[in-house]
Amino acid sequence: MEATCELQKENCVVKPEIMMPLIGHYREMEILRELAVKVAEEVMKEYGVKVEYKVGTMMELPRGTLTAGQIAKYADFFSFGTNDLTQTTFGYSRDDAESKFLPDYMDKSILSKNPFEVLDREGVGKLVVMAVKDGRAVNPELKVGICGEHGGNPSSIEFFYKAGLNYVSCSSFRVPIARLAAAKYSLE
Repeated sequence: MEATCELQKENCVVKPEIMMPLIGHYREMEILRELAVKVAEEVMKEYGVKVEYKVGTMMELPRGTLTAGQIAKYADFFSFGTNDLTQTTFGYSRDDAESKFLPDYMDKSILSKNPFEVLDREGVGKLVVMAVKDGRAVNPELKVGICGEHGGNPSSIEFFYKAGLNYVSCSSFRVPIARLAAAKYSLE
């Protein structure tokens, strides 16, 4: 907030989004939001400027997605951390799974694709759709997106577009693929 206030004084338009990670219970979000707002207001008062900002959460825990309606009362946005949400939904350590047993799971058709590369629509995807629906039922202005490697996978981007997400983010080398996929699905 201090950096934002300094930039605002230099006539730069900055709209920070303060993201709380690993929220699994609405009281965590409620308490952390109160703290973030308190600090933001103190800093703005000290600098003598007013800044538009949002406070939200990274949705990485299944419990958070299952209680999204309660959490949305205290959040301006949800950003699904799909790498961690995949790990916590499956109960897999990504490093262990990819290097040890996921290749066997795919060879034996237990899984058709690596769920860390292509979103698991039946499990993780279902949690995302439910959380978006429940969150927006409480907070219709809720901004919703994802961050992680799924944000650069065309199949996953199609799913997120249909689920009503506002944005995807991904690592820089995947941005061209993500832009093309997003354009394709928005045109369809």
